[in-house]
Amino acid sequence: MPGKIVLCRCEDMTLADLEHSVARGYTDIEEVKRYTGFGTGPCQGKECLAVVGLQLARLTGQPPSAIPPFTSRPPLAPTPLRLLARAPDAHRFPDDPPDDE
Repeated sequence: MPGKIVLCRCEDMTLADLEHSVARGYTDIEEVKRYTGFGTGPCQGKECLAVVGLQLARLTGQPPSAIPPFTSRPPLAPTPLRLLARAPDAHRFPDDPPDDE
């Protein structure tokens, strides 16, 4: 796709997506994150935050130093998968056939 400039590879957010969000009035990096989803992928913004911040500064006419990083929100406590997989009935849906079929 010619002309597509990807700013966040994890969430496939483009420069056009950022421009659209700014045009809709989302000019704070937290608002842009919530609107576009950038920074919520596997890298949690480690690869895209600076690039998005610079482009947001350019689009809003602010100096880059005026764009603070978004708030990192790690899980309160990691949940081991073994706890989620322990109850066999937790993985069944009402319309699942019985196990003996």
